[in-house]
Amino acid sequence: MATAKRKKKAPSGTKKPAAAPKRRTTAKAMAASQRDISVSEFFAKNRHLLGFDNPRKALLTTVKEAVDNSLDACEEAGIMPEVWVHIQQMAPDRYKVGIQDNGPGILKKQIPLIFGKLLYGSKFHRLRQSRGQQGIGISAAGMYGVQTTGKPVKIISKVSVRKPAHYYEIQIDTKKNQPKILNGKGDGVDIPPGDKGAKYIEKHGIEWVDQSHGTRVTIELQAKFVRGRGSVGEYLEQTAIANPHVTLHYLDPDDFEYDYLRSANMLPKEPKEIKPHPYGIELGRLATMVEDAEGITLSEFFRTKFSRVTPAISKRICQTAKVSTRINTRKVGRAEVDSLYQAIQQTKISNPSTDCICPIGEDLILKGLHQVVPAEFYTAATRPPAVYRGNPFQIEVGLAYGGTAPTQNVTKELLVELLEETDARTVRQFLIYTFNGLGADSADKIIKAGSLGTRQTPSKLKPADVDKLFTAMKNVNISDGQSMEVLRYANRVPLQFQQAACAVTQTVLGTNWRSYGLGQSRGSLPRGPVSLMVHIASVWVPFTSESKEAIANYPEIQKEIRLGLQAVGRKLGMYLRRRLRVKQQSDRREIFLRYLKEVSTAVSEINGAKQAELYEQLVRVAKRHTADADMKLDDRGRPIEDKPEELNLGNNVLIVDSATHAAAINRVSESEEDEETEE
Repeated sequence: MATAKRKKKAPSGTKKPAAAPKRRTTAKAMAASQRDISVSEFFAKNRHLLGFDNPRKALLTTVKEAVDNSLDACEEAGIMPEVWVHIQQMAPDRYKVGIQDNGPGILKKQIPLIFGKLLYGSKFHRLRQSRGQQGIGISAAGMYGVQTTGKPVKIISKVSVRKPAHYYEIQIDTKKNQPKILNGKGDGVDIPPGDKGAKYIEKHGIEWVDQSHGTRVTIELQAKFVRGRGSVGEYLEQTAIANPHVTLHYLDPDDFEYDYLRSANMLPKEPKEIKPHPYGIELGRLATMVEDAEGITLSEFFRTKFSRVTPAISKRICQTAKVSTRINTRKVGRAEVDSLYQAIQQTKISNPSTDCICPIGEDLILKGLHQVVPAEFYTAATRPPAVYRGNPFQIEVGLAYGGTAPTQNVTKELLVELLEETDARTVRQFLIYTFNGLGADSADKIIKAGSLGTRQTPSKLKPADVDKLFTAMKNVNISDGQSMEVLRYANRVPLQFQQAACAVTQTVLGTNWRSYGLGQSRGSLPRGPVSLMVHIASVWVPFTSESKEAIANYPEIQKEIRLGLQAVGRKLGMYLRRRLRVKQQSDRREIFLRYLKEVSTAVSEINGAKQAELYEQLVRVAKRHTADADMKLDDRGRPIEDKPEELNLGNNVLIVDSATHAAAINRVSESEEDEETEE
């Protein structure tokens, strides 16, 4: 007989145990969804890392990468570079970019790999100065073009006048990081020389400039064309400063043509490739190099794989690490590698050779600045080579002072175009963001002089307001409120974005420019009509990102930049003090001459002296006491006469007569007006 049992109640306040959560997936299901990711696929999804984060920047990055490749190819082949840049608008948000050079051309089998595969190139493992580093730039630009317009990259390359040109239409297979050739049944097309070949090229929408050898790449992409700061025009202008041996031809979407002719007829000295320095090798890299060594002795390994390691230094490293110099690299274990790495840090080794880098040079910096930046005083300084992490580098600084403000060099037609193209919300933002070196105070001065509202939208200004703005930009003196314009370069390439994160900008901000005659607020750039150029030449520039827009803050690099800034700052301070002294003495002489006639008349009436003779004597005394007002300097800052030892600014200085320069500008504008009248 069954017995009934009463179920005990759970005490009040207790909860039922929760059911185990149902698993959403399993390890097997997760493993099935995992796969390799190619580098092309990664950068296609993260294109902002390469500088393609917005249409405006994408256009500049595309031109920059192509021009850098062209200049590297020409210089390596010993050819004086000439580059053609053509931008054509195809739709409201779509542009076709064509860049051609007169370089040695590219072999047929290499063209698809160079333009259709990321991380393919010859510069990554080569320790010598070059503009490109990773082999990403131009192929990434083509990938961006395919993603945004669906149009392939078009390449024409010619290696000889006797051989046909090679024509490819390429896009990247992002899943495999391999080129996909779309024309010629996957093999490209050979274009014969002559009229037949020219018609074929024109049919495919390519503006080939007839050359015996060279390469032209054409990319159609989603982009936005602007003028002023951060534009293609500004990039090419700055490229001409750091590369005075280059001729650049630029045709913009509005059919304005700009030609930057070379001011130097000699190629830079070719940098030589060096081996890595022991101080620049980390533990993991050293272990890999030992594993990859072809069964040689440890002594021979150090002597053949590194620079500046002699047999004596190799022996000293091994003795410090307590490892035999004759041991075979195949028998060296991880413990021995660790000991060798520590021994390297304790051994004194000479700095690496510096013939792997090629600085611009003080004379060429002066020529480049003088050709592009209108100013009255130029100076340059090249620092001795230094080392960071075993990598040699060299810092160069150029400075231009004076000249007209950027707002005063703008024509009314160009101002109207800039107002239409800008995306700034207010006129104040338009002035600050469009014109380099124009600070907020100067923008407020122009707006006040033009009787404009600070909240007015630039693109909606009425013709009368545009006239007021143009007149104010021409007439308002903004030299005192103008901010220093900083031009940053790495291996002769302008860096135009991420300025605040760059070691160059931070070092400029940390320098006391007040001691050199410039006004400066705490934590801001100095004020005045100054353009400052800073160039780093190195076998491996430490960029902060793959887009190569800012230089990392290594203490060794910042120290050399600071010393270069101080060198040009001292020259500027001497020049400004001399100019101030001349002005003070000139004003003092004017006061003397204003009253000398009355003094001579009064004295002659008192003692009966001849008034004319007395006046001439007093004038001679006044001129003698204000002799600095008559000081004349040559174009190198040296006094032409009197006391040559009084002021000598050195050889790396160029002084331009501002009156002569203004007259030259007026002559040019008058001739342009005459040409327009004739047309």
